[in-house]
Amino acid sequence: MATVVAKTGIKREKGWLYYVDKKGDVSRARMARGGGKVPKGKPQKVEKCGIEREVGFLYFIDKKGNVAKVKMKRSGTRKRKAPARRKTAARRRTTTRRSTAKKKPARRKTAKRKTARRKTAKKKTARKPARKKTARRSTAKRKTTRRTARKARR
Repeated sequence: MATVVAKTGIKREKGWLYYVDKKGDVSRARMARGGGKVPKGKPQKVEKCGIEREVGFLYFIDKKGNVAKVKMKRSGTRKRKAPARRKTAARRRTTTRRSTAKKKPARRKTAKRKTARRKTAKKKTARKPARKKTARRSTAKRKTTRRTARKARR
C-alpha cells in the first residue's frame, strides 16, 4: 500500500495540521477548529527532508510520523477514447434491433372532465371618478410644427 519515503518519527500535537510542503519538508499549520484560539501566523517547519515528488503520488505523514507516499487512483492523465467508440457501436446495434421489433399501438388518453365551479358573489367596490382627459396634439401635427420650426431657424 504505502511506501515510507523518509523516516522522521514526528510526534503530533493536538490542533496542528501536518503536511509535506512544496520544498519536500514536513511543516505544520494551526487548524481552524483544533481547539482554542487560532493564532495568525506562518506555518512552521518541523523537519527538513528535501523529498523530490513524483507525479501521480500522494505524500502524507503516517501514524508513526514518517513521510509516506501512495499512488493516486486518478493520476491526472486522460484515458484513451477507444473504449468509448466501442460503447457507441454497441448502442447502435441495440437501437437497430429495437426499431425492427413490432411496436404496440399507443393508448389514447381520455380527456379529464372539468368540474363545475360555483360563482362567488363579489362585493361591489366604490369606483373612483374618472380623470378628465387633457387635450393632446396628434403626432402628425407635432411633426409638421417641428419641420416649420426648423425651416424658420435656417
